[in-house]
Amino acid sequence: MGFEFWMFLSLVYVSHVHFHGLSLAEKAPYYSFVREAAMAPEVSFYDYIIIGGGTAGCPLAATLSESANVLVLERGGSPYENPSKPDKGNFFPNLLDVSPSSYAQEFTSEDGVYNARARVLGGGSVINAGFYSRAEPEFLKQAGLNEALVNYSYQWVEKKIAFEPPMLQWQSALRDGLLEAGVLPNNGFTFDHIYGTKIGGTIFDGDDHRHTAADLLEYANPYRIKVYLHATVEKIIFETKVFSRTRAQGVVFEDELGKKHWALLTKDYKSEVILSAGALGSPQLLMLSGIGPSQQLKKFGIKVVMDQPMVGQGLVDNPLNVLLVPSPSPVELSLVSFVGITRFGSYIEACSGISFTPSWSRSVAKALAAILNQTEQSSTKLFQEGILNPGSLLDTRIRGGIIFEKVKDPISSGYLELRNMNPRDNPKVTFNYFQAPEDLMKCVHGVKIAIDAVYSKSFSNFRYEILSAKALLELIVNLPLNQRPRHLTSAFSLEKFCMDTVMTIWHYHGGCRLGKVVDRDYKVLGVEALRIVDGSTFTSSPGTNPQATVMMLGR
Repeated sequence: MGFEFWMFLSLVYVSHVHFHGLSLAEKAPYYSFVREAAMAPEVSFYDYIIIGGGTAGCPLAATLSESANVLVLERGGSPYENPSKPDKGNFFPNLLDVSPSSYAQEFTSEDGVYNARARVLGGGSVINAGFYSRAEPEFLKQAGLNEALVNYSYQWVEKKIAFEPPMLQWQSALRDGLLEAGVLPNNGFTFDHIYGTKIGGTIFDGDDHRHTAADLLEYANPYRIKVYLHATVEKIIFETKVFSRTRAQGVVFEDELGKKHWALLTKDYKSEVILSAGALGSPQLLMLSGIGPSQQLKKFGIKVVMDQPMVGQGLVDNPLNVLLVPSPSPVELSLVSFVGITRFGSYIEACSGISFTPSWSRSVAKALAAILNQTEQSSTKLFQEGILNPGSLLDTRIRGGIIFEKVKDPISSGYLELRNMNPRDNPKVTFNYFQAPEDLMKCVHGVKIAIDAVYSKSFSNFRYEILSAKALLELIVNLPLNQRPRHLTSAFSLEKFCMDTVMTIWHYHGGCRLGKVVDRDYKVLGVEALRIVDGSTFTSSPGTNPQATVMMLGR
């Protein structure tokens, strides 16, 4: 895989603004070059080897390519093969896609909560709800980051992929409802993290096309970077000598066809392997490579390079609970455009008019019909108005919206363990949702605020008077949102509702925490030439959505 190959790659990743406008037929010849790492040499040398071309890996690779030779190994494919697939209308279908080539690799935590892990160039920025918001100042101080460099790096990202979202009727009504509910003040549009209600940024442009971390590779020097897709790293190779610190030498990776390759570091003293595989991938690969809790490694016959009991520990997922609110009025397609940032530690966001898969649409219709069977008149009314039209099951857009309540900085934490030695498989993950009573109280308070917003005067045009707050809770309780048992009082007790219907907002972090596994420069403690740059190092999830800060950190 030489210069000719990279020139094809540069058309896609460095100049894809022009490439994006070509038809699929015109793009097809190029993808025979970019789809597989099978054309890579069996042994090659680089100044930096980045494991993971995701939300952190892409800006990191672009930055390092300014002055060094960089290899990016991404286990997924390209978001540019089907340009419309990542767009706004396909948000939920992409997350619910369980096919082998999907952008999201599904897993279920040991807590019984469905989850997804990005598997595509650009990482989570290809499959998320698109909200762009900077970190709170406290997060940056705790991480010891330079404020001027942080602001410059945010701006570097925003120049390519951040936009101001439209605020149409449904989102505006709910935003005003939150103001009525006391989530004050109204801060207007800003990227900054500010208490109150604010319009944030979005990575969707005015035509609802998604812009991702992969677009940041347009900044890269095409002569100094190689991006291999469908390249799964099996392990990091280390050099161990008596009286010397363990040093990373390179990686072994496998292409889509199962052929093994060795990518090794050059002799430059600055050369490094950098893990950017995320909160699941980075601790998993450290363990598979021999760095982790020795007892667990020995269980799988893995040679212990360094006993590091904190690898995989301190894994946290922000609990998510939702309300699904059918609307008597038409609603626009919208993902998260604004957020309510409360002072008690809860974030409230929303989307409307989104599409489900046909099976999920039927589940929603069935659950709502069951609730409304108590009053034949109200059920007939909703059928007549098209909310539950049996003849429209192929139309998977819902007329209504979903309100999200996320618990900020949960105290409850869990851990990650190896399931097997296959890097393609997800590890075992336990988050211990609501183990701390303080987290549960935040959820209860946040759901109360969301309900108050729904029943505010500002939101009155978008709710049915016949649907009580209890009915909205009961609707969620009756949906197959997770594998957790339901209490009989779930629709009456907000504590039970939070515990029984908890979901993920895909903002899990930790596993290679700052100060525990990496130092302030993100270098792995006790190891030379190995660094981790991704959300696995975080002690909390920054901002209301971490993607802006993850991309900033990569820069």
